[in-house]
Amino acid sequence: MGGLVYSTDSGRMCPDCRQPVLQCVCHLPRTPTGDGTVRVSRETKGRGGKAVTVVKGVLLDAAGLAELGKQLKTACGTGGTVKDGVIEVQGDHCDRVVQLLKSQGHTVKRAGG
Repeated sequence: MGGLVYSTDSGRMCPDCRQPVLQCVCHLPRTPTGDGTVRVSRETKGRGGKAVTVVKGVLLDAAGLAELGKQLKTACGTGGTVKDGVIEVQGDHCDRVVQLLKSQGHTVKRAGG
């Protein structure tokens, strides 16, 4: 690890991209990419057989994704998480999540089996 953290010419340096903090490109908010179709599926892999509803492909920033995740969890009455651009809602709530997303104007496709 290590490296340049301060330069007398440009000030503080980003530890990740080694650019001046004002020119840093690695900490810019990233705009989500995709085909515009939200995919809703049910997964049990790696969860001890418990079902989780997974929502992928939502074209929102991190704050918008967290807010949508909160809305979905509240509507389903369960817990869940939002990480790496994917919303996970505990339990098998695919049909309910699809209806909620369609009512908000998203293009939704049921993925998986």
